[in-house]
Amino acid sequence: MTGSERILALLDGKPVDRLAFMPITMMFACDRIGAQYLDYATDFQVMVKGQTHTAAEFEFDYVSIISDPACEASDCGAKVKYFPNQPPALDEASALLADKNMLRALKVPEPRTSPRMGNRLRALDSYRKSVHKEKLIEGWIEGPVAEAADLRGINNLMMDFFDDPGFVTELFEFVLQLELTFAQAQMESGAELIGVGDAAASLVGPRIYEEFVWPYEKQLMDGLRAMGARTRLHICGNTRPILALMGKLGCDIVDLDWLAPLSEGRAAMGPDQILLGNVDPVRVLRNGTPQEVYDAVAECHYQAGDRFIVSAGCEVVRDTPLENLRAMQRYAREHALV
Repeated sequence: MTGSERILALLDGKPVDRLAFMPITMMFACDRIGAQYLDYATDFQVMVKGQTHTAAEFEFDYVSIISDPACEASDCGAKVKYFPNQPPALDEASALLADKNMLRALKVPEPRTSPRMGNRLRALDSYRKSVHKEKLIEGWIEGPVAEAADLRGINNLMMDFFDDPGFVTELFEFVLQLELTFAQAQMESGAELIGVGDAAASLVGPRIYEEFVWPYEKQLMDGLRAMGARTRLHICGNTRPILALMGKLGCDIVDLDWLAPLSEGRAAMGPDQILLGNVDPVRVLRNGTPQEVYDAVAECHYQAGDRFIVSAGCEVVRDTPLENLRAMQRYAREHALV
């Protein structure tokens, strides 16, 4: 089976020849081609080269357009700091919506003609021409809390949940429109799966997550499915208090970071949910031995069962030893499913 066939069959509950392999690589993929990360994040040709090279070298089943969380906010007018060899970062001290009244004038940019979003769309266009049907093509958008924090500033947003919940709702409505617009453009450019990164959702606590965040994540996932997208949820950090709610979103794939045991995810989400993860990307994948990595993946597989995709809990660290990533690759290749 090709990587695309393998993942799509797994999502559809059909027989698969072996475990799918979908690590998140950004700086690692950039370093594999000797490029600077500024170019990887802003020049689609560099991203495509890094992703396709790394996917071929380590037998990944997919390629992605993920690079940094500042993409959509940048095109909305947020100030972004750029560095030669680190990911772009939002300038929180000068947050676009530091003045809440600015939300009323904010418009959703047209993705194709916007610098950062348009660059990612061109990457998808390139993937469709080069690796379609060989590797699954993954698009990427920010989730409600993550994008709201990018626009408002994370500290301001956390206070808003208590001081001005009405504003949070208005901001989430804007984010929902923004991300669905961007996702639709990605689908038109060849994305088959849309990943949703909502890292800040692990910071708000279960009550706020259920009351404010979950309803908008649900609307976002429902909107993605309505346009024909397969969906993947990625929330970094400790999601143990919200696992059951995450399982009710109806995502095709749910990522779990190393802080949230796959056994708890399986118990909370039921037998059919596909779980991805969750080898510790630093303590094990970067700092461990190949055998320790192989054994850690085996433990993840045991906890999750066969509705499982091999990956680290979050991004593969840029200086991860190659033999360690190959140990993860070897486990996926050696374990057939029936």
